[in-house]
Amino acid sequence: MSQKVKIVGWVAAGALAGAMATVSLQTVARGTLAPLPLEELQQLAAVFGMIKSDYVEPVDEKKLITDAISGMVSSLDPHSQYFDKKSFKEFREGTSGRFVGVGIEITQEDGLIRIVSPIEGSPADRAGLKPGDLITKIDDTAVKGLTMNDAVKRMRGEPNTKVLLTIFRKDESRTFPVTITREEIRTQSVKSKVVEPGYAWVRLSQFQERTVEDFVTKVEDIYRKEPNLKGMVLDLRNDPGGLLDAAVAISAAFLPENVTVVSTNGQIEESKSIYKARPEDYLRRRASDPLKRLPAAIKSVPLVVLVNEGSASASEIVAGALQDHKRATIMGNQTFGKGSVQTVRPLGPDTALKITTARYYTPSGKTIQAKGIVPDIMIDETAEGSPFAALRTREADLQKHLMGGEKTEKPDPALEKEREQALKRLEEESRKPASERRLPEYGSDKDFPLRQALAQLKGEPVKVSKTLVERKDEPKTE
Repeated sequence: MSQKVKIVGWVAAGALAGAMATVSLQTVARGTLAPLPLEELQQLAAVFGMIKSDYVEPVDEKKLITDAISGMVSSLDPHSQYFDKKSFKEFREGTSGRFVGVGIEITQEDGLIRIVSPIEGSPADRAGLKPGDLITKIDDTAVKGLTMNDAVKRMRGEPNTKVLLTIFRKDESRTFPVTITREEIRTQSVKSKVVEPGYAWVRLSQFQERTVEDFVTKVEDIYRKEPNLKGMVLDLRNDPGGLLDAAVAISAAFLPENVTVVSTNGQIEESKSIYKARPEDYLRRRASDPLKRLPAAIKSVPLVVLVNEGSASASEIVAGALQDHKRATIMGNQTFGKGSVQTVRPLGPDTALKITTARYYTPSGKTIQAKGIVPDIMIDETAEGSPFAALRTREADLQKHLMGGEKTEKPDPALEKEREQALKRLEEESRKPASERRLPEYGSDKDFPLRQALAQLKGEPVKVSKTLVERKDEPKTE
């Protein structure tokens, strides 16, 4: 078996299939296979032959086979995907944090494309797109019925070309067009500042190749300004995830050496792994360990981690590890619940299969999948509350999501009732100007969750949410 290379799964439009997926790239497929179902394969061949001979017009054979593969893979779960030549090339190039597109992380929902999060500073962000927005049309093509590959291909293009997206915004009950100019996205995954004397804010928007190095540089700068730092806020809100080794490294920056950060478990032996806070589990191809430059004080500085429904995958790994080891207080809202591992297996020089092979578990053995990380303290988005939290989509809302070893589409009656009530409240809210509905910038003096995190660090009263509650696991179907 070749050595695993951990990479992030970028797809077209600067997007990820289902919150940013943490994956393993492998060149050797599983060695033993169960006997093939010959009768069903004969039916597949018969259908292929009938379409070739009887369909009203000639059909491209390669496209027919590719579409069949795509449909088979997409039926598994929201994160498994077939990569054709173009999307596989984009996938492999995506870890650098540079790409041409509109700058959004996406997933599928009811045949449409749902925005998990616009990348900060991207054309999509500047255009005002929000997490939860649904893309219904790309230029003149309806998204409904398109595969993920087809949809994201249409959002890709050359720099300085335009793409027209038709957006449906649930929390405003309206559809509107947005014209966005494609450009090379150079994402800055780490931001930081001293928000008050003695207190620092560090925001991770993604986990990329340079995230660990940039994180260390930012922390070094903070400690130069504040050598006696009293507390730090690690902001993972709307962080869709990324590289597994980066998540392990960021966790290791705060944790004692060799403690467990995350484990994985699946059907095949190679999917059963334990990742610890040690260089061999996060260095990958680096010649030196950037964490050695961190001041020793970071291991003990009081820490609060901010999360929300847009915190997924790698960011959930970090939050779960710091929570289980009681190293940080987790504040915010229950996270997205992207707790599955995707393995990328090349099918040739230009194509590949990304397939879900395992689930993630926190150090205490709790599953992340379809549940997410439940904060120690629930915090609203604003001082007025989070009355529309029930409308936000999480992993458990996605069709065909993995859950408790089984797939279930059983709706939650209580949640459906909450959503109905939230939609009624939106009728009045939607009449307000858009500028009044947009949340303050993260890290600003009007950032309500950040203010509560600072209050927690100082031992001051915290305004705990009156509307947010934990979303329980769905019942298993028998």
